[in-house]
Order: sequence, then structure tokens, then C-alpha cells
Amino acid sequence: MSQHFDIVVIGAGPGGYIAALKAAQMGAKAAVVEQGHLGGTCLNLGCIPSKALIAPAELLHRIAAAGDMGVGVAGQVSFDWSKIQKRKDKVVAALRGGVQTLFDSRGVVLVRGRGVIAGKGKVQVTGDGGGREITADNTIIAVGSVPARIPGWPSDPELVCTSDEALGWQKLPRRLLIVGGGVIGCEFACMLREYGVEVTVVEMLQGLLPEMESQLGSELARIFARRGIRCMTGVKVENLAIAGGAVKATITGGQTVEVDKVLVATGRRPNTADIGLEKVGIETDRGFIRVNDRMQTPVKGCYCIGDANGRCLLAHAASAQGVAAVENALGHKRDFDLPVPNAVYTFPEIASVGMTTREARKKSVPVSVGFFPLRYLGKAMAVGETDGFVKVLRGRGDGRLLGVHAICHNATEIISAAVALLGQKVSAKQAAEMAIAHPTISESLKESAEHSLDMALNLPARKVIQMTVGG
Repeated sequence: MSQHFDIVVIGAGPGGYIAALKAAQMGAKAAVVEQGHLGGTCLNLGCIPSKALIAPAELLHRIAAAGDMGVGVAGQVSFDWSKIQKRKDKVVAALRGGVQTLFDSRGVVLVRGRGVIAGKGKVQVTGDGGGREITADNTIIAVGSVPARIPGWPSDPELVCTSDEALGWQKLPRRLLIVGGGVIGCEFACMLREYGVEVTVVEMLQGLLPEMESQLGSELARIFARRGIRCMTGVKVENLAIAGGAVKATITGGQTVEVDKVLVATGRRPNTADIGLEKVGIETDRGFIRVNDRMQTPVKGCYCIGDANGRCLLAHAASAQGVAAVENALGHKRDFDLPVPNAVYTFPEIASVGMTTREARKKSVPVSVGFFPLRYLGKAMAVGETDGFVKVLRGRGDGRLLGVHAICHNATEIISAAVALLGQKVSAKQAAEMAIAHPTISESLKESAEHSLDMALNLPARKVIQMTVGG
């Protein structure tokens, strides 16, 4: 006999488990179908384990600079990779258990197995214990994404792998080629260099982090070069061959790079194949399930959130979409139109929200640019973190704050203030007039807003940058 729910969620990643908890909080009877670990990619193969590996690397980096701050470190500083991996696994396990505890506390039913849509309002679940069918008034698809692999390349994961395998490496390579200079590629490059790995990054487009504000990638490339990370942009890997237990890559122009491992970090693809979409008439666009601003698919009572809908492949976007989908499913009309920040956990960190200068040109939006280098900031100087800048875009027509882009110490924390400001549609003048605690890194947001208005007091006087279309 099938069980009936108000809402059934397929997938327990950051979108799915939040959606289920929200549904239960609102009084609905909710179930989650999950065949793997709770928390999805983010908790198990993405956000959390990568940050647990990055944290010791950043500590090593700071210790190496301790002498500049007058701190002597006696003896040789070393690391134990196996202990770092065990700590990462402990963090992940604790958070998995936390999700289960949250389910138990709110009465969310966890159904173990693989969920496939069997018809409108029907989900067939298969697993080691056989199969069962559950029904629901509303279905939320939250199946996420998987790393993209390059067809025709060697498939041995010991030599050519994705971030899924790299996060569990028991032994570090001596030489690594990272294919892709986006968020994942840059985070791994920054981290592994501190563990002594010789890193080469190849990015097909003209700069690192090509989807973000271009100056962020340029600044990061400068910092990487100083640390000995080799970055090759505007080229691609033309051929990859395994010889003698190593990998030989031929780069555009004929240059070759020989490494011990290759990390493919060229993006992710939706995990929507073979989940029964055809049973209810849902079509996909390059694998993505298209939805409206209420996360609804063309099929009534069926929603899709997170990476699978292709709107924004970020964990926090999936969680926010999950809340919106549940509210709509339970009759509370809500469009999802919030500004969503990007975060890159290199050191210094990188964060961004809102419009880029590239988008401003494309949309013919005249903007003024405010720019504040961290080397002028008291807190940055005091803590020895003067790399980077904060940049804002101000609409010249209405004066609104349109975008904030930062590469600096704690950028992923200060971007939250920018998200709130953009969400409330404040003006750059209002941002410039904020009273922000001193000394803090957050002051750079206020300072750059002031600069966009030609009001900067803590920068040498200079003209505001007026950017017009094509300028």
C-alpha cells in the first residue's frame, strides 16, 4: 500500500532537505527520497569537505607569513594529510547526522532508495529492500548535478579525475594539471599549492573565474603567480595521453605539460537522466528542467529546485528555492527573485553579487564604478591581509547599488551585507552613508560606495570612473 504525503521531495541535498523541513514547519506531511548520504553533493562531495581541506592549507599559508608579523615559529612546520582527511570525514559525518536529527525533530519521513517519477503525484522508490510507491499532492525534484567529464579522455580516476575523487585522495600528487579555471579549479589550485603540489591551471577562456567580474580573476592570477601556481588562459588541452604512469597534456600551440594527475574542473551537468520525467511530460533543455519564478514546472503540482533547474548552481540558491517552492506548493504565492551571491574560498576569498560590468555593457546600463584597494584599509594592514579590493557598480540613472565584487580577506562574510543592500534596492548613497564598525574589513564596502559617488575620503582624490556602453 502506498503512503500519501502533502509533499514528497526527491533528493536530500541542500535544496531538498531544506524544502522538506520547511514543509514540515508549515504543517505539511513531508517525505524525502534519498539513495545516498543526506546532504547531497554540497555536504558530501562539495562545499563542506572542500572547505575542511582548505582550512588547514590556509593555516599553513598564514604560518609561513608569521615572521612578517613578528611571530617566530620554531622548528619545521609540516602537515599530516591522513589526519587532515580524517578530520574532514569527521566534519562531514557530524553534519549528516545533524540533518537526520532535524528530520526526526520535525517529523520528516526519510525514504531510503532511488526515487523515480512514476506518474503525476507518484514516486517509485527502489533499493536493496525492494520497491515501494509513495504518492503526494506535490512533488519537488531536487536531484542536483554531477561533475562534467570530457568525452574521449582517459577514464582512470587514479590519473584523470573530478572533484568527487580528488576530495578523497589518500595521497597527494607531486604535479597536478587542473583543467578549468572556474571556482572549483581555483579553490583546488590555491589549496593544493600550500600542500606542496606543483599546480598548473589551464582555462580555455581569457581569464580565471570567467563568469565573474573580470578584475577578480586578474587579481587572483597575479596572486597565484606570486605563489608559484602556473596559470595558462586562452588555451585548451588539445590531447591527453597516459604514458609510464604519468599524464602528458598537449596545450594549444604545441606546448606539453607532464603531470601525475589531472583534475577536470570544467563544470557540472544536471542529474536528471532516467528519473521518469517522460512519465509526466516534462521536457529538458540540455538536461535542465526549466521552471518559472515560482519553481513550477509545466506540470501542475511538480516543482524543481537547485542545480537541476539550471538557474543557479549554488547550494544556498537551492535552499532558498526550496523554501519558495514549498510556499508556492502550499498556496502561498511567492516569486523567487532574490539576489544570490557567489563565493570562492581561495585565500584571499572572493565574493560577488549583482551586476558585473560585462552585464552592464550588454544591457546598456550606464554605471559609475567605485574601487577601494585593501592596502588603504586600516584593518587589512593591521592583520597583514592587504591583497585585493572591493568594487561596486552604481547605476548613473537612479543611483542604485547594482553590484558588489570583492577579493579580500573575509570577502565571503562581508558579501552578506551587500546581498542585503541589493535585496532592499538601496542607493549607493545610502550604502556610502552607513556607519560601519572600525576597524573592519567591511569598511571597504562603504569606502567603495563612496568612491562611486566621488565622495571617497580615505583614497587620494581622483575622478570617478564613468563607464558607458562600449567604454
